[in-house]
Amino acid sequence: MNDIFEKHFKEQGFTEPTLIQKEVYPLLAQGKDVLGLSPTGSGKTLAYALPLLEKVLKGDGPQLLIIAPSQELAAQLADVIRPWGKLLELKTAAIIGGANVKRQIEKLRKDRPEVIVGTPGRLLNLADEKRLKLHNLEAIVIDEADEMLAQEETLADCRKLVSRAKADVQLGFFSATKTPVLNELHKWFGIEPITCDVRKQDQTRGHVTHYMVEVPQRKRVEALRKLANVKDFYALVFFKQNAELKDAYEKLIHAGASVARLSSEQRQTEREKALNGLKKRQIRLVLTTDVACRGLDIQKLPAVVNFDLPKDVNTYIHRIGRTGRMGASGSVVNLGNEHDLRKFKQLIKDETYEIETGYIFNQELTTEKNVETVRPQKLKKSVKKTAERVEKQLPTAKKHKKKRKRDQKNKGKRKVKKA
Repeated sequence: MNDIFEKHFKEQGFTEPTLIQKEVYPLLAQGKDVLGLSPTGSGKTLAYALPLLEKVLKGDGPQLLIIAPSQELAAQLADVIRPWGKLLELKTAAIIGGANVKRQIEKLRKDRPEVIVGTPGRLLNLADEKRLKLHNLEAIVIDEADEMLAQEETLADCRKLVSRAKADVQLGFFSATKTPVLNELHKWFGIEPITCDVRKQDQTRGHVTHYMVEVPQRKRVEALRKLANVKDFYALVFFKQNAELKDAYEKLIHAGASVARLSSEQRQTEREKALNGLKKRQIRLVLTTDVACRGLDIQKLPAVVNFDLPKDVNTYIHRIGRTGRMGASGSVVNLGNEHDLRKFKQLIKDETYEIETGYIFNQELTTEKNVETVRPQKLKKSVKKTAERVEKQLPTAKKHKKKRKRDQKNKGKRKVKKA
């Protein structure tokens, strides 16, 4: 790390580089192709950004391209990288879908940024229109590579973008999980990257408690409403489908809960507003999907809620990675009925998570099962009403008893007389 970066690194409060930063720095600095694997929140962005920024030349146009799967993640990466680039007098531009394309084109023309961060679709469109020049790229990084390359469309877009660069362009692939496609990089990109996998050795994760809360499907929205009232509880809530997300959002808004949503159907400004509301603790719950929230860093986020339980471990790892980042503590709330939770527990049985049975009771998330009792005042009223009712019924009951005795006596007399 150069002296300028080292000084800024300490000013930001970092004592030493994380494990992934230590491992990949010399390799990227030497121009090697790298596959970096480390837990979410372990500093992957700076792991690839710092060594690659040091190789960029001021004023030579786009030389470093970073590709991300979502608009939010691309914007976040640009915000992280920009101040480090400024230290070397380099400009960073975010080229993402959903934003004003004319402004992006104007920025590329006027500023000629050396660092480009963007989403594959928008990057490819501008490259096809000759608005974005890629022939001088020295390095390309694909962030959240497991997701980006697992889908045919984004894999094809990434390959096209790489093909627009020089034949010997340096490539970096980074992720928190490893999927089969990451074993086929030689097939899709013609390279054999050096793998740096520090997932087992990394200790940057804080203490995270994983709760299993048994809730019937019809009452899961109500469970979210209760969680929104738990003290100091702020969370990302994951759904599988946008339709179900929208339905839950409307019900929670109608119930007066402090919620927002983050989905691909929204405008960029609406999505930014939702995230900022959560970061500033103005909103309790942000309802989202895996695609919309992949890789996002929300500092000291207290919790993650799985409204829909994930079907595979990799999805779970990426979801829960939004909390417990860089040593902070956090919690994960998994909602489901008895059958769902049994399957889920089987799914993660090989992981070393601390699993607790949780209950939402009296505006608390707790591991103790509580039975709500009737308040003393209500109990007194209830007893009084019962006593009054019994008292009213007593005369009638006595009257009926006397009548039965009289009838039995008369019946006995009639039998004797007949005999």
